[in-house]
Amino acid sequence: MLRRRVIFHIDVNSAFLSWTAVQLMHGGRADIRLVPSAVSGDPADRRSIVTAASIPAKKLGVKTAEPVGMALRKCPELVLVRGDWEWYVRCSEGFIDICRRYSPVLQQFSIDECFIDVTDYLAGRDAVAVAVELKDEIRERLGFTVNIGVGSNKLLAKMASDFEKPDKVHTLWDSEVQEKMWPLGVRELLWVGKKTEEKLMLNGVRTIGDIANMPVGALIGLVGRKFLQLHEYANGWDDSPVETAVPEAKSISAERTLPKDVSDERAIDKALFNVACVVAHRLRKARFRASCVSVFIKYNDFSVVQRQRQMSQPTDVTALVLNEARSMVGELWDKKTPVRQVGLGVSKLTHEAAIQLSLFEDPQMGYYREWDRNYDAEKSRKEDARLLAYEHRRTQKE
Repeated sequence: MLRRRVIFHIDVNSAFLSWTAVQLMHGGRADIRLVPSAVSGDPADRRSIVTAASIPAKKLGVKTAEPVGMALRKCPELVLVRGDWEWYVRCSEGFIDICRRYSPVLQQFSIDECFIDVTDYLAGRDAVAVAVELKDEIRERLGFTVNIGVGSNKLLAKMASDFEKPDKVHTLWDSEVQEKMWPLGVRELLWVGKKTEEKLMLNGVRTIGDIANMPVGALIGLVGRKFLQLHEYANGWDDSPVETAVPEAKSISAERTLPKDVSDERAIDKALFNVACVVAHRLRKARFRASCVSVFIKYNDFSVVQRQRQMSQPTDVTALVLNEARSMVGELWDKKTPVRQVGLGVSKLTHEAAIQLSLFEDPQMGYYREWDRNYDAEKSRKEDARLLAYEHRRTQKE
């Protein structure tokens, strides 16, 4: 039986405003979330920019990214407070620590939001009940509220968390896409910016459902081939993993939970290749090399076997990390027992740039390094485009 993934997207409600409110309440002040209020860099400077606004302030027209002077013209009674980045980092760390206790498979998306994959950690409990428990624990222990979106992939979980706020849990399963997502305007779809919205609207494409039901060729004709992913998103399709990251680079690891328990050698190797790419990319991004590789396999009965191996010299080359991992998987797995999850990690990290040359170096090494450079460049382009689209969309919505 195919097991459904369960992903949570946890998003702090009006993060900077909420965190500032908690800080002020610790000092005996009233809750500024209940009145028209805003956070800015320098409340005394009318040219300073509003970085966050309370719900009452937003109802009066106050927007983020506008000057304080403009906000005060809209709302003369606006309570202005200075932001405190060090405090925000402390609040973020506390929020992430609680989320990580519900699942170690956590990807921090920004200072105030994260994804967690709880597929293997529900222990038979209802996903919504667990999400409500997490939401309430954050509120009771830290004093601020979050929205949690529950879905079968990252896209659906993120979309669900943007439904009615604050302090809510919403689901968006595959079976709910047509009912809950398709009626929404095209701008509500993740990564749709203002210019793309205008092109779609001019051609009568007004809802996410319109995108989902368009012939792919017609969509490419409107917005270009690079936006082909919009068609997948509009249909609720997203197979990207929740990529875990280690706060301090003593080790770097990633794992891949398979969509079903499998004993197909090619499927296992593909999953291992994917996590090797992720781990090696993180090594290069952090300017590290690793001299120890470890792998683990989780079987369908949740038992785990693992092994690690020291390499002859530190490396950040995907192919070398992958080859070591493949060798160990070949020793661990009997090629019969169904596998649920594979993981790969590297440790004994060094920043040393010097690499000892070997007479027996793989003649394909030049190709391997060129492949890595192309992979890193493509990943950086996608990350930059998504970050810009996300930040622009969030600013527009606020």
